[in-house]
Amino acid sequence: MKKILFALLVIYGFGLNAQKTDYDWKKMDPKQRKEVINNLSPEERKTLLTQFRNNMVLDNLDIDPKDKSEFTAMYNEYLDNQKKIKSQFDSNFNPETLSEEEAKVKLQQSFDVGQKLLDNRKKYAEKMQTVIPCQKVLKLFQSEGMMRDKMNERKPHNGNNKGSKPRQNP
Repeated sequence: MKKILFALLVIYGFGLNAQKTDYDWKKMDPKQRKEVINNLSPEERKTLLTQFRNNMVLDNLDIDPKDKSEFTAMYNEYLDNQKKIKSQFDSNFNPETLSEEEAKVKLQQSFDVGQKLLDNRKKYAEKMQTVIPCQKVLKLFQSEGMMRDKMNERKPHNGNNKGSKPRQNP
């Protein structure tokens, strides 16, 4: 009997540890939030940040509850495609060390990637309009730009991050 009870307690203990903890992020102070986030695995952190981003976009655009899951899936697909396209351009180079011919090739690559990003944005703008009105799509792209600007403001440019020069974007 003791063995069965002990086995049940062990299984129950593992079950409690395996449960995902739901944190009340709004009630936490910044130190607590940072500590919780730092204790997450990289996969959990990525999932959490994706969830935060999605919730922020859904709240900002005031998406109808019945359209939230369809829009979120479409938005994440759009972002994944944008990321894949951006990965086609290696921005870690010093233009001053390139020959004239290498610089021309790199410049053309940046134009090509920029065009692919624009084409992808147009494609998903049309797709998103099947779920949300055009005004909200426009607001989404506008808020994307504002978020990017905010993130760039927060990035340190004192040489502590990868490469001491700001990254170039196509």
